[in-house]
Amino acid sequence: MVRPRNLLYVYPQSLNFANRQGSARNITVKVQFMYGEDPSNAMPVIFGKSSCPEFSKEAYTAVVYHNRSPDFHEEIKIKLPATLTDHHHLLFTFYHVSCQQKQNTPLETPVGYTWIPMLQNGRLKTGQFCLPVSLEKPPQAYSVLSPEVPLPGMKWVDNHKGVFNVEVVAVSSLHTQDPYLDKFFALVHALDEHMFPVRIGDMRIMENNLENELKSSISALNSSQLEPVVRFLHLLLDKLILLVVRPPVIAGQIVNLGQASFEAMASIINRLHKNLDGNQDQHGRNSLLASYIYYVFRLPNTYPNSPSPGPGGLGGSVHYATMARSAVRPASLNLNRSRSLSNSNPDISGTPTSPDDEVRSIIGTKATDRSCNRMSSHTETSSFLQTLTGRLPTKKLFHEELALQWVVCSGSVREAALQQAWFFFELMVKSMVHHLYFADKLDAARKNRFPERFMDDVSALVSTIAGDIVSRFQKDTEMVERLNTSLAFFLNDLLSIMDRGFVFTLIKTCYKQVSSKVYTLTNPSNLASLKLDFLRIICSHEHYVTLNLPCSLLTPPASPSPSVSSATSQSSGFSTNVQDQKIANMFELSVPFRQQHYLAGLVLTELAVILDPDAEGLFGLHKKVINMVHNLLSSHDSDPRYADPQVKARVAMLYLPLIGVIMETVPQLYDFTESHNQRGRPSCVTVDDYESEGGSMINQTVAMAIAGTSVPQLTRPSSFLLPSSSGRQHSTFSTESSRSLLICLLWVLKNADEGVLQKWFTDLSVLQLNRLLDLLYLCVSCFEYKGKKVFERMNSLTFKKSKDMRAKLEEAILGSIGARQEMVRRSRGQLERSPSGSAFGSQENLRWRKDMTHWRQNTEKLDKSRAEIEHEALIDGNLATEANLIILDTLEIVVQTVSVTESKESILGGVLKVLLHSMACNQSALYLQHCFATQRALVSKFPELLFEEETEQCADLCLRLLRHCSSSVNTIRSHASASLYLLMRQNFEIGNNFARVKMQVTMSLSSLVGTSQNFNEEFLRRSLKTILTYAEEDLELRETTFPDQVQDLVFNLHMILSDTVKMKEHQEDPEMLIDLMYRIAKGYQNSPDLRLTWLQNMAGKHSERSNHAESAQCLVHSAALVAEYLSMLEDRKYLPVGCVTFQNISSNVLEESAVSDDVVSPDEEGICSGKYFTEAGLVGLLEQAAASFSMAGMYEAVNEVYKVLIPIHEANRDAKKLSTIHGKLQEAFSKIVHQDGKRMFGTYFRVGFYGTKFGDLDEQEFVYKEPAITKLAEISHRLEGFYGERFGEDVLEVIKDSNPVDKCKLDPNKAYIQITYVEPYFDTYEMKDRITYFDKNYNLRRFMYCTPFTLDGRAHGDLHEQFKRKTILTTSHAFPYIKTRINVIHKEEIILTPIEVAIEDMQKKTQELAFATHQDPADPKMLQMVLQGSVGTTVNQGPLEVAQVFLAEIPNDPKLFRHHNKLRLCFKDFTKRCEDALRKNKSLIGPDQKEYQRELERNYHRLKEALQPLINRKIPQLYKAVLPVTCHRDSFSRMSLRKMEI
Repeated sequence: MVRPRNLLYVYPQSLNFANRQGSARNITVKVQFMYGEDPSNAMPVIFGKSSCPEFSKEAYTAVVYHNRSPDFHEEIKIKLPATLTDHHHLLFTFYHVSCQQKQNTPLETPVGYTWIPMLQNGRLKTGQFCLPVSLEKPPQAYSVLSPEVPLPGMKWVDNHKGVFNVEVVAVSSLHTQDPYLDKFFALVHALDEHMFPVRIGDMRIMENNLENELKSSISALNSSQLEPVVRFLHLLLDKLILLVVRPPVIAGQIVNLGQASFEAMASIINRLHKNLDGNQDQHGRNSLLASYIYYVFRLPNTYPNSPSPGPGGLGGSVHYATMARSAVRPASLNLNRSRSLSNSNPDISGTPTSPDDEVRSIIGTKATDRSCNRMSSHTETSSFLQTLTGRLPTKKLFHEELALQWVVCSGSVREAALQQAWFFFELMVKSMVHHLYFADKLDAARKNRFPERFMDDVSALVSTIAGDIVSRFQKDTEMVERLNTSLAFFLNDLLSIMDRGFVFTLIKTCYKQVSSKVYTLTNPSNLASLKLDFLRIICSHEHYVTLNLPCSLLTPPASPSPSVSSATSQSSGFSTNVQDQKIANMFELSVPFRQQHYLAGLVLTELAVILDPDAEGLFGLHKKVINMVHNLLSSHDSDPRYADPQVKARVAMLYLPLIGVIMETVPQLYDFTESHNQRGRPSCVTVDDYESEGGSMINQTVAMAIAGTSVPQLTRPSSFLLPSSSGRQHSTFSTESSRSLLICLLWVLKNADEGVLQKWFTDLSVLQLNRLLDLLYLCVSCFEYKGKKVFERMNSLTFKKSKDMRAKLEEAILGSIGARQEMVRRSRGQLERSPSGSAFGSQENLRWRKDMTHWRQNTEKLDKSRAEIEHEALIDGNLATEANLIILDTLEIVVQTVSVTESKESILGGVLKVLLHSMACNQSALYLQHCFATQRALVSKFPELLFEEETEQCADLCLRLLRHCSSSVNTIRSHASASLYLLMRQNFEIGNNFARVKMQVTMSLSSLVGTSQNFNEEFLRRSLKTILTYAEEDLELRETTFPDQVQDLVFNLHMILSDTVKMKEHQEDPEMLIDLMYRIAKGYQNSPDLRLTWLQNMAGKHSERSNHAESAQCLVHSAALVAEYLSMLEDRKYLPVGCVTFQNISSNVLEESAVSDDVVSPDEEGICSGKYFTEAGLVGLLEQAAASFSMAGMYEAVNEVYKVLIPIHEANRDAKKLSTIHGKLQEAFSKIVHQDGKRMFGTYFRVGFYGTKFGDLDEQEFVYKEPAITKLAEISHRLEGFYGERFGEDVLEVIKDSNPVDKCKLDPNKAYIQITYVEPYFDTYEMKDRITYFDKNYNLRRFMYCTPFTLDGRAHGDLHEQFKRKTILTTSHAFPYIKTRINVIHKEEIILTPIEVAIEDMQKKTQELAFATHQDPADPKMLQMVLQGSVGTTVNQGPLEVAQVFLAEIPNDPKLFRHHNKLRLCFKDFTKRCEDALRKNKSLIGPDQKEYQRELERNYHRLKEALQPLINRKIPQLYKAVLPVTCHRDSFSRMSLRKMEI
């Protein structure tokens, strides 16, 4: 309970007893508050000091020692009685205090007296006083007089001069202490008490002069001080309102003070508002005035027989005592009793009632609360009122009088009233409600509640204020904003108490005036913004939905029928059933719609007009109008009255045209699907940019529609059929606005009646439905769940940004001078005191302002707590699920609608697109379950849609399903697996094959593994296993090839998966990496686009490692693949017929043949769609291949490539290209000639891997192709280093020999590598075709290495026991291939006996001699070296020893006859070659080497002599079959010769 304050502070200041005779030096002053002259009349009202009683009757000042003119510094606080009389006074007694106690002498001796009467002419006496001091006690009845009055027979200090200075200050909520207020209250009191003449100070006012004095005192109220006006505001306003409602009767005449009182009220309220500008709420309303309206104002009762509003009401006595008291009392009593409660918090300003009635008074102010009837004991009959006031009550209703005065006022009064229109509007509304309540009219029909003249006044008032808004919105922006808001709140309130048709007419009047002005403006955004504020406030009415008549048919009456009351009208809102009506009207802003659903029609029309891309100058209002609709829908959604789904469907009906409006804005919506493209960015255009467009004016039709007139129809039913012109840069909506708009769309779609939606969808064209699907697609992206991490990141960014932005903004504002600067500075001051504001922009140095820096450190934590972030993420997740489920429901309705129409294909494609997009976004498990169910139903119902029309979507679907097959959530995996399996099954049922799905799934896997960061291989394997299980247990298809095909696919996917995952592990192992890429490419055999991609990836890898021959092969394979599919597409004779054409380039290329059952025709959409599957693409690949072959030095292959290219260019008559090609061919052939004998293509090694540590490679043998002149030690070192690092050097062992490896003898915990040098191996018949060096190093599939051994296990022994093992390896593909190591697929061994070994050795020597002899140009050094090795003395033993071992005797075994003979002929040939070589050498040497030549010749003759008998011994049995032997010998010889030329 707030109590009144009524305190008096007394400040004794100084005393001058210098001229006083007698001993008065140690002086103290005793202060008492007396209610009479008797000493016992001192009142215990002086506040005690600490450790003393709470109240005492007297207070003393401190004694000033030996000073006759002391100064005092005390403050004495006194609690004033509520009622003061003329006898109340302050008594000051002065004492001399003795320092030494003497006998018979008192300690304190009174030395003077003075006093101050508390009342003077009924007013509290305060201020600065200089009082004379009496030497004697004052006489009887002194208290009513002032000490300045010379009383007879009294002695005074210093001749009655003022010697005591004292100041008296009152802090009171009962005493005005203002002459203007006092005069006004006194005159009003005199009128009420009917006491004349009135004495005010020294004036006596007679009754005949009262009228003028009263008017002048009312106008003089403006001169009163602000503080007392604030303290007595509520009482002051009560009195002014009473004068308006009850014009006083003066000298028998009724005096109309309405105008004067209204002017005074307007002036006082405006003054308060200006001076108390810090004490306002968010709507700019002064809280002191607001509390007056809510808690204090009561309508003066004008109905004698009705219950009085209570003793606190204006209709009762102006006193707060009960009415039974005597009417004759002092004039001051009014002021004494009128306690306007005050408090430091103006929001709780009290009411001028007695404390025990305050609560009842507050309860009584509520219009709908009838509890005031309890106070009916305070009745007031007309005769009693006449006795009390001296006049009969004149019947005037305050709201009627207020409306009248406001309409007729002008000049400064009107301006003041406009400035504070909210106050008068709210006062008027409360007065109207009280009138209805106390007159028992709440149940009356609304049309009969108020007289017509009052309604006319209200119409005039609203119309003129709307006119003010329109005419002054550019000059007085702030005032017009407040006025606009006040008017809107007023009309909002009127909707609850007046005839709604009438109020709608008022709204329409305002709208028409504003819209007409908007129509004429070049830049109408400010006025349009005011219009939006107006509409937003009106639509915030609690019965907004009912006001829109949600259930009536679209055949409206002239005005909405007035309902009985706000309470009852709500109950009838949702009872009628909707009958069938033209569906289109419900979805368009048609005239019937806007007439029937008036407010909703206005809201949606505003939305449509402002969002229109052609509406110039309204760009800045997008956010505002969208938020208005968004907030309306939010309020409906959370309103418990509309919780029932059927009721919500009715509410949603009011917003059905919203779907069409939003469909039109598709090009302007922020593109949530792509964050980086041009359209996707919200425009950051400045105001100047879009003002400079020179905005075209708003269409007349639109303006009229906004005004609510029904003459021209706003035609927009079919305007969204055509795609809108692409939105200009500045008309793209912001992210926030687009999001809000889409939320509104989803709300309507969610709550609208499904049947109504379905009927409307049936009427829509394909273009319109696709536009709707585009919107849904955008919704999916917009509400995608982002996750906690995003919120955390946003939180930290927002914190930083908000500080920077505020600093910049304040700096910008402070750049200008004047009021704005002051405002910002002042608000800064407040912010610095408030913990929630930020003083970031402050220009003072914070270092010296510790209070501020401390505050900033402690409280500027704008960032959110962990719990808040989690809560936000939770809300975001729920919203995402809800939004997507609504989208899914809408898609279901669309599918149901279009499944019966003819043009379903394009629509279903769009549905599928949205569905797939939602699968691609982050979704909850709940949504995905429903989504997969819908997808399965769609595929099952329209299989041809996916497999024949929307083939691109099929690829997308496979990718999405596969992605969800790798989900960590079990339910999602099982649903995705089921969907994928049924997709295969559906595809299979169409044509006994599911090649398309096989290919798409394979391609999807590639995409998934290559792009997804959080891809889980293990979960995907589980899903594949589930699909396999489905296939195995599918009884219907058990007898078909389907299970096998599924098994093949799953196996292939497993392989690709494993290899792709391994690729990450083997980045450092080039051969393994290429192998894996090769295997993956192999897995994509039936997905030409993917295989081509991987072949090109391999080509790139080979180029990086300078393996140009392999890179060229990859490109040739790519070209062959393209040719294969191109030949299916186009039958052009000059194009290659397929991979067969490329056989001459490489025999491996045939593996690119597209002959499998699973090959999908290339004319299907999504297959062979890359740029390479064209003639130009094929040419490009072949040119790249030719370039790579050229870099590899394989010029012969360049020729073969151009053989394929030339016919294409010839067919195209491309002479320029042909010229280039022939130039390159000439270059290639020139290089063949010039580089003869100088080209080296590669060295080959057999590498075997043994040991479980190698995994897949265990027991595998490969032929590695290494760069030319690679030594065994080099490759050995490389592989040893690589695998040693991988497994550990102690684990890896290199097997040094080339013998067959027995795995049983190896340590299982170790890894073994065996490396052997191998040479290309050709059969005799091959040698006829392999003539050049290139021939012998191209298309190689067979390789050979030799291993010497003896029968007793040693590697080497004597000549007669030295055997040799020749191992011939065959690889799976021919070198060069698309990889540098190829698996060995076949191994063949040939054992050579010692004599055969000898034959081979001798043949080799002979070959070397022949080569050195016939070399051109001759090489003397080489020749001498070979000769020295053949006939030199040191090596004589070599050939000679061989001859002596094998030719000394004819062998016993006839099987060896041929070998014996062959060796003999070899020696014969050998000696011949030695002789030729010697002859050649003789011709080459100079004179200095003649001795050397002679030595060689001697050695040769010696050797020839020793060999002669051995060579000439023939085996007679052999010469019976000369010819075969000769042939055999020749071929063997030729073969050996050629082989040894390496």
